[in-house]
Amino acid sequence: MTLTVAVTGKSGSGKTTVAKNMFSVFRKAFPEKTILLFDNDLTCELGHSFGKDVRKTIYGIRSGKHEYKTGIPANMTKQEYVEWALEDILEPIDDNTDLIVSWLSGSKDCRCPITKQINDALVKLINRYDIVIFDCEFDLKYLYQLVDIQIDITLIVTQPTVESAKLAQRIEEYSAKYAADGQMGVVLNSVKNDDMQKAYSVTEQYDLSVLGMIPFDDTLAESDDGEKLSENVQNAIEQFYYRLNIPRSDLS
Repeated sequence: MTLTVAVTGKSGSGKTTVAKNMFSVFRKAFPEKTILLFDNDLTCELGHSFGKDVRKTIYGIRSGKHEYKTGIPANMTKQEYVEWALEDILEPIDDNTDLIVSWLSGSKDCRCPITKQINDALVKLINRYDIVIFDCEFDLKYLYQLVDIQIDITLIVTQPTVESAKLAQRIEEYSAKYAADGQMGVVLNSVKNDDMQKAYSVTEQYDLSVLGMIPFDDTLAESDDGEKLSENVQNAIEQFYYRLNIPRSDLS
């Protein structure tokens, strides 16, 4: 059974940092499990952070602009073609991890056959992996426009400010119907020691469930290399990891 984790939040909140470090935590905990990193953010930042060519996107397949590594096999149905094309744009990260980048998404209101074909092919692809981590655009709606998939855990990454808490509340409201029965909560990011109590009081004010807190990291704040990996962030994720509804019997 596939475990799906969606990382949402406003641009600049630290979504990609959380997604990439969460991947590192999963990889260390479950080295034998297969993981799909799904970059659904319009900035394609997760793909960039791994040094991958983000021109290879799901949108490229939809628009007919993707240049394939090999010739297109003959005698395929359109559905088989889409499934084959998705395989062509997968980027390997390690022996058990792949990355896929969506970029622009079509609307679910579009009656074009390609919309359903991509949805069905993505569902099939996602269900092949043990763990899928989505780096999302703002909330879950944009992901849903691309693929209708059950999300087990939704993390709303937010800064410890009143303005960010208000926005997190909106993201929670917008995402609730797409998260279905999955777990949803806030991860407070870049929290300085002096701000911890204030951060919790702000989230209580807006009735937000706090799943975890990540301390401010000077090395990330000063870094411009795009790596986004931090031992401090990984330690913080490991601290709140056990609050998440992860089916340990499936992942142990």
